[in-house]
Amino acid sequence: MEKAGAGFVMNQTMLRIKDPERSIPFYRDVLGMELLDRYDFPQMKFTLYFMGYPQSPPPADRAERVEWVFQQPALIELTHNWGTESEEAFAYHNGNADPRGFGHIGVS
Repeated sequence: MEKAGAGFVMNQTMLRIKDPERSIPFYRDVLGMELLDRYDFPQMKFTLYFMGYPQSPPPADRAERVEWVFQQPALIELTHNWGTESEEAFAYHNGNADPRGFGHIGVS
């Protein structure tokens, strides 16, 4: 009997970010991740940035690249809601204040 979830892969964990100009360099330059792709959604005013450690070179063809991204394991999906970078007082919950939630991301 095939085990439940066989063939599935943990694809991504989504984190909201205030400013991609500050966040992308952290994941790239400090953690060594690559920006695998980005997807803009102008009507809903947000962008998704997929960061990770690719298992193979990305395809040049756009449609093939989208499929490839969603086959990579353990990506960080950074979600930027447009305009938040310009709001000085804007902040997402840090997970440490009550009610407590998010803990950490482990990279080894």
